[in-house]
Amino acid sequence: MNWRAVGIGFAVELVLGLFAFALPGVGHAAAGLVGGFVAGYIAGGGLLRGAWHGLVAGGLGGILIAVALGVGAGTVGTVALGPLGPLVGGTVFLVALFVALLMAIDSAIAGAVGGLLG
Repeated sequence: MNWRAVGIGFAVELVLGLFAFALPGVGHAAAGLVGGFVAGYIAGGGLLRGAWHGLVAGGLGGILIAVALGVGAGTVGTVALGPLGPLVGGTVFLVALFVALLMAIDSAIAGAVGGLLG
């Protein structure tokens, strides 16, 4: 595992993701594609190695976002709903985690292309 490639790919996704709010949906998908490609390109080694590094870079970002959304929803839910707040936060976390991992698939595909070219 080339953690340098994953870290750089994740950083690219994070920076582009901040600018992606100008183009909701399209911008975030493009951030995942570019970050996955960068991770795969830096890791090199072919199709599977590039795909793996792109998937890890994309998944890492998605997991961190899911944790932040879960904590935020749990905090707001606790204030608004009392003892049911953690249930709301946990549900939001699980849904966000599932969506984030699905979105990491585009990073894996771009990482595979980057691995072939790297």
